[in-house]
Amino acid sequence: MLNKRNFKWLLILFLLVLALSIPGYSWMKKTNHDRAERRKSMVSPIIMVPGSSATVERFNPLIAKLNKNNPHPHSVLKIEVQTDGDLKYIGSINKGDNEPIIVIGFQDNKDGYSNIKKQSKWFDIAFEQVSESYKFNNFKAFGHSNGGLILTYWLEHYYSDYSDEIKIKRLMTLASPFNFNESNISHKTQMLSDFIKYKKKLPKNLVVYSLTGGQSYESDGIVPESSVAAAKYVFQNQVKQFTEMTVTGTSANHSALPQNKEVVDAIKQYLLKKEPNNLQNIPKNKTNKKRRKD
Repeated sequence: MLNKRNFKWLLILFLLVLALSIPGYSWMKKTNHDRAERRKSMVSPIIMVPGSSATVERFNPLIAKLNKNNPHPHSVLKIEVQTDGDLKYIGSINKGDNEPIIVIGFQDNKDGYSNIKKQSKWFDIAFEQVSESYKFNNFKAFGHSNGGLILTYWLEHYYSDYSDEIKIKRLMTLASPFNFNESNISHKTQMLSDFIKYKKKLPKNLVVYSLTGGQSYESDGIVPESSVAAAKYVFQNQVKQFTEMTVTGTSANHSALPQNKEVVDAIKQYLLKKEPNNLQNIPKNKTNKKRRKD
């Protein structure tokens, strides 16, 4: 039989359990609501990352060409990640825009492998925030020069935190020096060796396009073609599909590539379309090479 003292302690225990369970219930309810909202989302952004020494304004000419004569122009949100992890926003995503462009750049945009690793961490900070804000369940990614390296490092080291709820559908790297300035593939840099070491962490259903500029037979004026081609040691036989393309002609030098007409057409064809029907018959896990001319 309960006496008053025992009853008092049981009441206190009940109230304590109740007080602890309410926040847990609220958190679970919010989590389930967020997951349902993410599953229903029609938003599928293309996330762009510029290379070293480039700001979030780097892709302005490219975006202008993508939006030219487009009945449904892409709205643009630019995020500059500060060295302390704070985010600086420019622009916004329009309501009803299911394929917006999100540019993520960095206050410290210097070159070098150690900086690429830091930039990947900063990219993750921005990605976490923007994915929470807009609740998308899939996205495409585009990286010019070191931007492609940052995205690759992020996929190998951070993407698994999101992979259950957010799928990366396609990745396009443009003139990304996977072996830095080394033109001899026998001399692998530490970065390339690390990419190869962790390549099994890449998402298996990812479709990857690696574009290189062919100003000459050896480079785009800055990056050796063999360094860009080293991407195959990272992606081939690890992802669903890996395709190499070479853009040639007078506007195929490294700095001009993002606004090159053939690059713009490739983005429209392979990144912005929901299903690239003209590539459906390409065998899986094959390296497909294409040369594009201006």
